[in-house]
Amino acid sequence: MLFNVPQFLDIEDKIVGPLTAKQLGWLGLGGVVALVFWNFLDTQGFIIAAIIIAAVFSAMAFYRPYGQPLIAFLSSSVFYIFRPRMYVWHRLPEKIVIPKKGKDKNAIIHERKKISGDKIEELSKILNQNH
Repeated sequence: MLFNVPQFLDIEDKIVGPLTAKQLGWLGLGGVVALVFWNFLDTQGFIIAAIIIAAVFSAMAFYRPYGQPLIAFLSSSVFYIFRPRMYVWHRLPEKIVIPKKGKDKNAIIHERKKISGDKIEELSKILNQNH
């Protein structure tokens, strides 16, 4: 039997012309916000607000920094600013024992390799010979 395998799974479906559903939603939301501002502002204030609204919602619909939607980029930026960042390196213990389940109850023991300074010098000489 032959089956059709879907391709281009990372591309969103076009709903209206070249616009996807998310893009259409952002532009529609921008239109609703502009309509609300039309009711509350005078003509000059509305024109200024409409330019800002159009720029913001167009960016939300079409601009994709680093291949991700702008809203995801902005939320990642906010989380990066407000979450604590501390990177600590922990040395692995000399011996790691992993118990096995089932019939064979023997544990798996992983030991850290010990390399002497002479061995490191020997390896560096071997690597340098190839260049």
